[in-house]
Amino acid sequence: MGRTVGIGITGGIAAYKIAELVSKLKKNDIDVVVIMTEAATRFISPLTMRTLSGREVLTSLWETSQEWKVQHIGIAEELDLLVIAPATANFIAKMAYGLADDLLSTIVLANTAPVLVVPSMNTNMFLNPIVQDNMKKLQTFGYRFMDPETGMLACGVSGVGRLPEIDDIYLQIKNLLTPNQDLAGKKVMVNAGTTYEDIDPVRFIANRGTGKMGYCIAQEALNRGAEVILVSGKSHLVPPSGCKFVEVWGAEEMCEAMLCCQDDCDIIIGAAAVGDFRIAQMMEQKLKKDNDRSEPLIIELVGTTDILATLGEKKKPGQIMVGFAAETQNLMENANKKLHKKNLDFIVANDVTMEGAGFAVDTNIVTFIDRDGSVNSLPKMSKEDVATAIIDKVVALINYME
Repeated sequence: MGRTVGIGITGGIAAYKIAELVSKLKKNDIDVVVIMTEAATRFISPLTMRTLSGREVLTSLWETSQEWKVQHIGIAEELDLLVIAPATANFIAKMAYGLADDLLSTIVLANTAPVLVVPSMNTNMFLNPIVQDNMKKLQTFGYRFMDPETGMLACGVSGVGRLPEIDDIYLQIKNLLTPNQDLAGKKVMVNAGTTYEDIDPVRFIANRGTGKMGYCIAQEALNRGAEVILVSGKSHLVPPSGCKFVEVWGAEEMCEAMLCCQDDCDIIIGAAAVGDFRIAQMMEQKLKKDNDRSEPLIIELVGTTDILATLGEKKKPGQIMVGFAAETQNLMENANKKLHKKNLDFIVANDVTMEGAGFAVDTNIVTFIDRDGSVNSLPKMSKEDVATAIIDKVVALINYME
């Protein structure tokens, strides 16, 4: 491949397994620079890693180097990919807050290559909300994470936290080094986030959508070579670097923005949590409560524009359109109706009442429904993996049509 991978090893018991990863990378002609924290050297010897990698193993911020004038900068500039494995809770926290108190954390800050983080730790530590928040924060900056496996841990507890199999880590590294460019030359428009509908100058109607599913789809399309337009309602997420980002407020504004871009797009994917209702007449002044607060307030609602149905009416030959059906009952029946009403090529249906699916979670449980009635139900998986599955299906449609 002629590529260079930095392997950052932190102080977890799974550090010994990384010797096999380094060996496998070298056998497949991938150059490896191993950086170890001081804690990591307590679990496996730098000599072992030096023998397997064929290069000096770096452990100290203060050691002089014959290879680089400024060590942490020189290393960072050489890397095509930086892998942190195993990634401890402590080191994940350091990355999340931009700390740089040793060689590896300093390289992380100087690095501009993609970063793959492979957590491995005790179950309770991994599930701790602080650790989860730190990982989410890093993901918003584009850091990629592998999910740890479930099984017996070194501490004697059975649960999530095991380092993934070395073959799986290697495959992820290989995919990141040689990304699939099967959407090169294609223009993809994705909508995401939640729309807001104003009640008065202070209040609005919204929903529970966070935008993560749509942002993951936009990122996956970018990774695979597409030109991407992301039309987003409100979201706390950082837009993927490299996309054209259009921020909107309400459903009408989102529809107008997408109509303006539709003719130039090969693929349109509707993942936004668009509100179905808006206020019939927005109040010009803030609504005030009655003094005794006993009088009910009645607000008249009317339907918002069905964005995908509107775009579906103007769908041009060869244009692929995909939508979502987030339901709480009669999933398949409702999804099928939306599929045909909106003139979609396939629809992604999910029951948002299921644990691990829907809004404000990092996973999803979806079913693909095609126009010919074909159904493919996927197991619970990360939203990043769902995005990959959606783009895989889009590419298969393109190949079939061509």
